[in-house]
Amino acid sequence: MAIKTLLFSLPPVLMSLLAIITFKTHDFTIEEATIESIQAAFAENKLTSLQLVDFYLQRIENLNPKLRSVLEINPDARVQAKEADRERRRSGNNGHNRSLLHGVPVLLKDSIATNDKMNTTTGSYALLGSVAGRDAGVVEKLREAKAVILGKASQSEWYSLRDLAKIPNGWSTIGGQAQNPYVESADTCGSSSGSAISVAANMVSVSLGSETHGSILCPADYNSVVGFKPTVGLTSRAGVIPISSRQDTIGPMTRTVADAVYLLDAIVGFDPRDSEATSEAAKLIPEGGYKQFLNKDGIRGKRLGVVRHPFLDSLNRSIVSAFGRHLDILRARGATIIDDLEIQDIDIISDLYRSGELMLLLAEFKSSINEYLKELAVSPVRSLADIIDFNKNNPDLVKLDEYSQETFIESEKTSGIGEEERKVIEYLEKLSRDGFEKLMTDHKLDALVAPGISLAMTVLAIGGHPGISVPAGYQSNGMPFGICFGGLKGAEPKLIEIAYGFEQATRLRKPPIF
Repeated sequence: MAIKTLLFSLPPVLMSLLAIITFKTHDFTIEEATIESIQAAFAENKLTSLQLVDFYLQRIENLNPKLRSVLEINPDARVQAKEADRERRRSGNNGHNRSLLHGVPVLLKDSIATNDKMNTTTGSYALLGSVAGRDAGVVEKLREAKAVILGKASQSEWYSLRDLAKIPNGWSTIGGQAQNPYVESADTCGSSSGSAISVAANMVSVSLGSETHGSILCPADYNSVVGFKPTVGLTSRAGVIPISSRQDTIGPMTRTVADAVYLLDAIVGFDPRDSEATSEAAKLIPEGGYKQFLNKDGIRGKRLGVVRHPFLDSLNRSIVSAFGRHLDILRARGATIIDDLEIQDIDIISDLYRSGELMLLLAEFKSSINEYLKELAVSPVRSLADIIDFNKNNPDLVKLDEYSQETFIESEKTSGIGEEERKVIEYLEKLSRDGFEKLMTDHKLDALVAPGISLAMTVLAIGGHPGISVPAGYQSNGMPFGICFGGLKGAEPKLIEIAYGFEQATRLRKPPIF
């Protein structure tokens, strides 16, 4: 395939589409529309999936030259939308068994493979033209739910692992530099930045991101969306460009907690292609799914822990003050707050070098990416060494003078999981067990709560624990910040109750203004 810009010209938008569609009793606005309101509009014959897709395509055409959060449009998106509309017309009011995602557009991070006309590149020209041969496990589930795959979101190239010291968040050679939709000069954070930005800017209904070390929770925080990092194994990683089987997880990025839960319900479950992790985690999925925990009074009776050092140390005064007010809201809603707790060895846990986490991730990345590349039906590269050579041979194309590939080179020097790496795995398990996990059990906590991203970045990452970030306000310059709730493996029901209760009590998210 020739190297070219992936985001091609969009089809004309139907002239009949209006941003506001009138219901019998109230107005329905496509901007900020939720899955529930979209399905209600479908049911009332006030909106079609094709109209919704065309609205988002026009929105992408208008905003993407600035935000650069969408890497590629699915040429079959309108076809899928038309088919969803046909199914709805055929079944009429007998479609009560349809998925809540039926006909709803979903954007995928560009590391999530699709067996269609789109690429899966992590923003790298080295993978342009590669063919997966099969959808990722989560994509198979989305297709079963009859969601519309709208396209691929931009991301930090190779999760920034090409050069951790220099690759900016949200930058890739194919996509360029993505932009925060609230503050033009601000960081987008994490590798799932395109997924977060696109949802925040109403360029899609919902999206999927991936996380190894903060890449869902951090962009959610910085771009004022809900980011849900599931327990590792709850969602399949099969067909997703990997870093670490210990830490990789796939999760929703949405504008509301309810939408995140509906999307999570659609993608969880056993996958034989990721059998070890998903078979174990499948035992944690409650009968009836997760939407039953969308309880406005879900905060009542919960025990929430607060660790101030080091989570609040580097935050500005306005965020710390807002966090204090948020704790008051949680108390008023019936939570017990256990404050000023400490996580054993938190300074080591927070340091990628002292804990050994970075060394281990580099070894895991080489092994896992080589395996992923060998399984592709078509690929111009088959190993990390091939990627390094591609970059060397195309220095101008990949901007090698500006952004090196030092981290790639360090990863290539590793030799798999040997004795040293196994010791680091054991050490990280001990740090998590004696730190976060012991704190949770000793104090009988339902969740830890923290402002910003400190909890998300390492504490939850090394143990494979779940977390959810909810919009919590804006600084004086308009920069968003969130509040993060983290729990032990399988704590998704409690986290949903807490996060939903907080969201419904505060309703702090505001869309960006362009």
